[in-house]
Amino acid sequence: MPESGGARDVQTWTRVNGGYFAAIRWSKRRSLSPAKSPLPEFQSDQEAAEYFETHSVAGAWDELPEAPQAKPSPALVKKVRDRHARAKSPISLRLAPEQIAAAKHVAAAKSVGYQTQLRMWIAEGIRREAKRG
Repeated sequence: MPESGGARDVQTWTRVNGGYFAAIRWSKRRSLSPAKSPLPEFQSDQEAAEYFETHSVAGAWDELPEAPQAKPSPALVKKVRDRHARAKSPISLRLAPEQIAAAKHVAAAKSVGYQTQLRMWIAEGIRREAKRG
């Protein structure tokens, strides 16, 4: 966010994987002139949100510039490698159809996948049993 009297906001449109998104970034120099931008310049995130509640960007998609290839930080690359190293092992587990349906219902209410919900319940049970001794 800009400080008062500091950098001003600049709206840029970026093409990513065939889709587009608007990015409001705070900068002293502009990457797109208002004449080249297919959409209006916004003074705040709130103003942009209000605009997109009533407008579509579908007509401007072909006019938006390609996004540069993102380069992750070395720390992020390390975290991703570490996470993949701890990959989960697939198992077979037979459950009654009503158990699967119940797990899917609970998981949907929590906005998680049902297999993720089942893993969380298993981890919770393991922790509880470990505490018992």
